[in-house]
Amino acid sequence: MSNHEVPKVFYRGKSHEFMVVVQSPQEYRRYKKDPSVPLVDVLNSFKVFVTRAGTQGIIDEASRSMLENEFGTKDQNEIIQKVLRDGDFQEQKYSYKTSYDSTNDTMGARVAH
Repeated sequence: MSNHEVPKVFYRGKSHEFMVVVQSPQEYRRYKKDPSVPLVDVLNSFKVFVTRAGTQGIIDEASRSMLENEFGTKDQNEIIQKVLRDGDFQEQKYSYKTSYDSTNDTMGARVAH
């Protein structure tokens, strides 16, 4: 199995939890110290997601009306900056199987001796 870390920032709104995916913990910390750091250096994508059932639940892209109702603006950059500024950083590890992963490590080498 391969482990993949996904650094995210969660923002708890009035009716939903929103999330943005960042490049790395280091870039996020750099932005927190200096908000003039370009968002392109901080974000993995310029999308705002909404989570259902908490930070470990289902994630969908937030609709424009959902964002406007929560943040009072359509400006994606303003919304992302608010999430980055006021949200909580979280890094989750996901395990997933790749085609190169071993299927049974306990069986040892299967070579005729």
